[in-house]
Amino acid sequence: MALYQQTYRAWQEDPEGFWSEAANAIDWFVPPAKTFDPDQGVYGRWFVGGETNTCHNCVDRHVSAGRGDQAAIIHDSPVTGTKRTISYRELLDEVRALSVVLQDLGLRSGDRVIIYMPMIPEACIAMLACARLGLIHSVVFGGFAASELATRIDDCGARLVISASCGIEPGRVVAYKPLLDAAIAQAKVKPDHTIVFQREQLAAELLEGRDLDYASLVDAARKAGRDVPCVSVAATDPLYVLYTSGTTGQPKGVVRDTGGHMVALQWSMEAMYGVKPGEVFWAASDIGWVVGHSYIVYAPLLNGNTTILFEGKPVGTPDAGTFWRVIEEHGVAALFTAPTAFRAIRKEDPKAELIGRYDLSSFRTLFLAGERADPDTIEWARAALKVPVIDHWWQTESGWPMVGNPVGLGQLPVKVGSPSVPLPGYDIRVLDDGGKEVARGTLGNVVVKLPLPPGCLPTLWNAEERFRTAYLKEFPGTYKTADAGYIDEDGYLFIMARTDDIINVAGHRLSTGGMEEAIATHPDIAECAVIGIADPMKGQVPVGFYVLNNGVDRSEEEISAEVVAVVRDRIGPVAAFKNALAVKRLPKTRSGKILRATLQKIADGDEWKMPATIDDPAILDEFEALMRSRRVGNAFREET
Repeated sequence: MALYQQTYRAWQEDPEGFWSEAANAIDWFVPPAKTFDPDQGVYGRWFVGGETNTCHNCVDRHVSAGRGDQAAIIHDSPVTGTKRTISYRELLDEVRALSVVLQDLGLRSGDRVIIYMPMIPEACIAMLACARLGLIHSVVFGGFAASELATRIDDCGARLVISASCGIEPGRVVAYKPLLDAAIAQAKVKPDHTIVFQREQLAAELLEGRDLDYASLVDAARKAGRDVPCVSVAATDPLYVLYTSGTTGQPKGVVRDTGGHMVALQWSMEAMYGVKPGEVFWAASDIGWVVGHSYIVYAPLLNGNTTILFEGKPVGTPDAGTFWRVIEEHGVAALFTAPTAFRAIRKEDPKAELIGRYDLSSFRTLFLAGERADPDTIEWARAALKVPVIDHWWQTESGWPMVGNPVGLGQLPVKVGSPSVPLPGYDIRVLDDGGKEVARGTLGNVVVKLPLPPGCLPTLWNAEERFRTAYLKEFPGTYKTADAGYIDEDGYLFIMARTDDIINVAGHRLSTGGMEEAIATHPDIAECAVIGIADPMKGQVPVGFYVLNNGVDRSEEEISAEVVAVVRDRIGPVAAFKNALAVKRLPKTRSGKILRATLQKIADGDEWKMPATIDDPAILDEFEALMRSRRVGNAFREET
C-alpha cells in the first residue's frame, strides 16, 4: 500500500498543492489564479481565474501532438451489425463541422443544448461540439418518456435539442421523434430548433421551420471548410447539467464545472484505472448516465485513449459472449461495467463456457460500479476471467470515483465486498443519525468532509438552496452521500445500502444489502433483491426476491427454504427473514439499478410514480400480481 498511502498523505498534507500539480496535465489558456477559493460558491470553487476548453483537451491537443491517426472512438453495434472507427483527426473534423452548424444557428457560450440520442458516435460528437463553443449540454437518455424530457427542457431552458430518429433495442426499433414532438408540445420552454440524425432503420418526418437534418447540415459545413476555434471558458463555468433520475418531484440538475472535471478525470485514468495513452478503454454503460459522460467520452479522450462506444446488451446481442468478443476484437485493456451486467452473463452462462472461445490476452482489469458488487459475482468473474476484479464506488454527484482500489498506484489487497479505500480528495466519515462519528465496524451514514474535490458538483442547476438542503444540511460540514456503510479496522469502506434501504426490524437497524449478500451465496441463484415492508408488529420485515440460474430444475419451495436458512445463518434470527420468492426477472433501470424503493411502495400500498428510467414498465405489473397472489405487503395482506 506504500504508493497509495504516500499519495493520499500528500493530498492530506497539501490539498491545493496536490491538485495544482495534477492540473499541469491539462492545457490552460489562462492559468488559474487560485487553485481553490473557499469564499466562492457553496463550499468553495476550484481553479478560480483559470480559462480552458474541454474539447481542446479531448481532441485538438492530441491531433497537434501527433496522435491524429490513432483511433479515438470505436462504435461497435451488434444491434445493427455495424462497426465504425473514428480517428482523433476524423473526430476533430466532425466536431468542427457540427460546431459550425451550432454557431450558425446563433448559439453562444452559456446557452443550453439537450442531447437526446442513442449510443451512436454523433452523440459524443454533439457533446464535444457543445464543449468547443462553451455551450452547456444536458444529455437525456434516448427513449426517455416525453414528460420527463419536457421537464428537463424547461428546467435548463434549452435553446436546441439534438436527437436521432430512433434507437435500436434487441428485437425492436424505438422511434424517438414522436417522443421529442410530444415533449416540446408539453414544455413551457420552446427550443428554437431541433437537429435530427436520421438512422436507416427508421426515418423521422421533419417539421418545416423547426426540425433540421443533421447529415445535410454537417455535410455542408464540412465542405465549407470553416474552422471554429475552441472558446476559452472559465474553469468554474458549467460544462454540462445531468439530471438525476428521481422517481418523484422535480429532477435534480447536477452541475459539472469545466476545469475541476478535467483535472479529476485525467488524474483518475492512470491512477485509478491504470491505463496509459493509446490503450483501449471500455466503459460498458450509456452516455445518458454519469459513467458514460465521464468514462465513455471525457476521461478516455482527455487521456489519449481509444474508447469503445457499445450499442448492445451483455446478453442477447447475440449471446452471453458478446463482451468477450468486443474485448478480443478491439484489444480492450480495461472494462468498466455494472455488476448487474455480470449477473446477467452469469445467469445465461453459469459455467463461463463462452469465455474459452475468445482470446482475452489484451485484457488486464475488470472494474465494477453502479450497484453493490456482491461477493459471489466478484468471485465468479475473477475465477472465469483470471484478472483482477476491482469494485469501486462513486455517484452522479461526484463524477469520478470516491472510493476504489487504485491499480495505477499499485493494486491494494482486495477485500471482497468492499470498494476499498478513499481516493485523494475524499475524507470519508461514518456518522450516526445525530452526526457523531461511529466506531470502526459500525454501520452508519457515509459522508464526505467538505470541501469536495475537483470534479464534484459545485451546486444544482438554478437550485442552490435545494443543493444545501439535499446534501449539506443534515450533517453540517459534510456532504451526505445517502449511502449507509462502515469502515473496517484497515480503513476499507463497505457500502451496504442506500440509507433508505436500512430497515428497522423490531428496533434493530439492518442492511438489506447484507441480506442480499447472503442470498447471493446460494449456488442456484443468479441475482436477488431484498426490500423492507411495513409490519404491524415489528415495524418492518424483509422480503426477498431471487432469479435462478439457467438450467436449475428444483422446486421453489425447496430453494426458498434454503434461502431463508442461509439468511438466518448469516444475519441471525433478528432479521425475521421468512419470505423468499422466485421471480423471472427483477425491475431495473436501464443502467441496471434494481428499483427497490418502488417495490417497497407497491408492497406498502403507498403512492408511487413509474420511474422514468425503468427498463420495462410491464415488470411492475408482474410484481404487483405476485405480491397480491402471495399476500405480501400491507397493500395485499387484507385482500380477499
